[in-house]
Amino acid sequence: MKTLTDHLCQYAAYHRDPRNLLTHFVGIPLIVLAVAILLSRPGLDVAGFWLSPLWPVAFAAGAFYLRLDLRYGLVMVAFLAQCLWLGAWLARGPTAVWLALGLGLFVGGWIVQFVGHYFEGRKPAFVDDLSGLLVGPLFVAAELGFLLGLRQPLRQAIEARVGPVRLREARARA
Repeated sequence: MKTLTDHLCQYAAYHRDPRNLLTHFVGIPLIVLAVAILLSRPGLDVAGFWLSPLWPVAFAAGAFYLRLDLRYGLVMVAFLAQCLWLGAWLARGPTAVWLALGLGLFVGGWIVQFVGHYFEGRKPAFVDDLSGLLVGPLFVAAELGFLLGLRQPLRQAIEARVGPVRLREARARA
């Protein structure tokens, strides 16, 4: 089984341009939120809980993240819980609002992602390995942690395998 470092290194190899990283801080949360919204229908209100197709997907994703790393797993589970809540709230409302927000955020998030990969000059990671669709949100959480000065040994391990973010090259091309 791949470790947290293995997954993040594989994903990071496709994301060394800081402009691409920046777009991922916007695009990936939008896509995850959109998928959560869209998977929140059909649903059923059971004792105040909105049960929908999102529940097993969020549970499986949360289990994957927690298996890889407890700290990042808890961050991801907290984010997924917020997505469950917002998805349920929107799913109970008008169909037009639910669908417009879900599709709009999904398309918008992917546009932002592809702009980032234009800067990177490389295709998205999921093209070569579909697990990139699941690792992407975790990568964003890890990169946010690195920016906050957290988990520096993990950041160093990733950079030892795939190299640092290319700050000088990005500035020279801009």
